[in-house]
Amino acid sequence: MLPSPTTADGRVPTTRATTTSFVTTPGPGTGTRPSHEHLRSTVAEYLARHPGERDALSGLLAALDGEEHPTHRASLPGHITCSGVVIDADGQVLHIEHKASGLLLTPGGHVEAGDATLLAAALREIAEETGIPPAGLVLTPEFGHTPIDVDVHRIEAAEAKGEGPHEHYDFRFVFRLAAAGSPDLVLQEEEVSGAVWLPQHEVRSPTLRAKLHDAALEGTVTPVNASAVIHDGQGRYLLHLRDVKPGIWAPGCWDLLGGGREPEDATPLDTVVRELREEAGLEIPGLRPYAVDHVPGTDGTLVPVQLFTGEWHGDPGTLTLTEGQLLAWRSLEHLPYLTMLPSTRQLLERHAAERPACHADDTGGAAGARWARAVVASAPPGTEPHIVGVHLVLEQDGKVLLGLRHPDSAYAGGMWHVLAGHCEYESATACLVREALEEAGLVIRPDDLTLVHTVHAVDRPGGRPRIQLFFRAGAWEGTPELREPDKTVAWRYEDVDGLPDTTVPYTRAALEGIRAGRPYTEMGWSR
Repeated sequence: MLPSPTTADGRVPTTRATTTSFVTTPGPGTGTRPSHEHLRSTVAEYLARHPGERDALSGLLAALDGEEHPTHRASLPGHITCSGVVIDADGQVLHIEHKASGLLLTPGGHVEAGDATLLAAALREIAEETGIPPAGLVLTPEFGHTPIDVDVHRIEAAEAKGEGPHEHYDFRFVFRLAAAGSPDLVLQEEEVSGAVWLPQHEVRSPTLRAKLHDAALEGTVTPVNASAVIHDGQGRYLLHLRDVKPGIWAPGCWDLLGGGREPEDATPLDTVVRELREEAGLEIPGLRPYAVDHVPGTDGTLVPVQLFTGEWHGDPGTLTLTEGQLLAWRSLEHLPYLTMLPSTRQLLERHAAERPACHADDTGGAAGARWARAVVASAPPGTEPHIVGVHLVLEQDGKVLLGLRHPDSAYAGGMWHVLAGHCEYESATACLVREALEEAGLVIRPDDLTLVHTVHAVDRPGGRPRIQLFFRAGAWEGTPELREPDKTVAWRYEDVDGLPDTTVPYTRAALEGIRAGRPYTEMGWSR
């Protein structure tokens, strides 16, 4: 757990883990030092802001193509170092006095093995030299993970260290203090003799002083991310199922739509409007500020997130999703069964408590119940609404994946069944993609699903008829996991010619039909 920063009066700011932060993606390191790709992209981002400095950084650009790693202190004629520009609530900048030189400098030093990114190196140096942990700092929306300044300065020879004259290319990242008031500094006794907060016009580095003047940075903490709590006014929330990929925040979790501020975003509202449009082609009129949450990022810094709220009544299945697996409506009753950060669930429960709605039922919430009644009422005379089920035919080495249902399961307790679920207000393939991830941790794209069999069944006379759709997965990612042990207690690949005696009857009929090349089965109907 990350340490929590405290305010001047001893309070701990509220924190909530979430998915939405431009600092929550782990850096692209090699395992020991920042990768060349990361270094080049950081330099490119900086030069995009300061194209006039390309000539001044020619030595750095050459170092990126050198034989030695450019962050290694043995790299000559120069190498990369990192510093942290820490700004307090009054807009002052922290300087420390180095014992060896007597100079007042911002905290910083060499990149070390284990620093996955340049930003991580700066955060480590701040913590080592001043005692301020990453959780006590926030990045700025103006710069984020891009350095505010890259300074080139000459270092004279140090015979005692066996170092000749060389240059430092110092990447300077800017942070604000997360809490008001001056923190209790714990200085590194071996190298640091004192510390002082200087007004920005007295900052010792001329290049940094000029950059701070141009940026006009104040000490007030401002949101660097924005997310949207989108609801339908009837107790359902629009949630985003994230990809399952290594290196991303909260993989495979349901969360809010949103993201980090970009340079073109003048306000957090601009950010959330852009993110909704980019991620899902979604336009929500009348978005209103709801709250500001403080989120611990994976780099350890605290990330202020502006939350907005808005109402929408559309079909998520009609949206074009550019990130993640799918969008879907979810009621509060569904949340305990979803893979979701507890803090996100608490946020939605808090929002729902402030907006009382009718209690949901197993048809998809109060709105879903009204929709179902409306369907029945509006159906042509003599027709009957059907329940739609989706089923996964996952084959490996000629065998099909079956799950053993929990003995206390409401349906088919103690029996073997393919991975399956009921459609809510969503397409059949979207439902199966969701169920595969929620139940077994499998990542399947809708385009990789092919309908191979349909069962039209009724369990008993007068019972609700069901359409059972069986899809074969042509490709998938992951190995079956027991994500919902209250429903499934084991996964096992079985030969269709030797299915367990306790296989669900319509599942057996479907699998045998698929093997025989038969596309359709009827069960339970009197002819």
